[in-house]
Amino acid sequence: MTDTPRRKKLIETGIPLKKINEESAREKSLRHGLPSTLHLYWARRPLATTRSILFAQLVDDPSAHPDRFPTAEAQDAERSRLHQLMERLARWENVTDAELYREANRLITESCGGACGIGPVRGRRLHSIGGATVGLGGSCL
Repeated sequence: MTDTPRRKKLIETGIPLKKINEESAREKSLRHGLPSTLHLYWARRPLATTRSILFAQLVDDPSAHPDRFPTAEAQDAERSRLHQLMERLARWENVTDAELYREANRLITESCGGACGIGPVRGRRLHSIGGATVGLGGSCL
């Protein structure tokens, strides 16, 4: 066991749930371009929710870094920026936005100390979530 203190994650302080829910509902009504439309499963889970929630679980909340965000205002501003990023991740139209996924990957890697790709699958293609490949080159997203 490690003595490293646990850092608070973004999901613990709040997420833009209204926007994520709106995108999830909209994504469920799309009838083309989604793998889930090949077979309409009654309990289908929208990928918008998956992308946003995984991001929020992996990225540190700004309050976990008082050296970078010393004031409550600085933390709120960064949290707002991260929420906007989550909203962009939720939109189906953004699944091909490589810059968005690079930024998300960078933030996740920073939050886990650069150790996201450690393990037997490091550097291999794992699978695709909404068009974004997870697990390439030891990356997190």
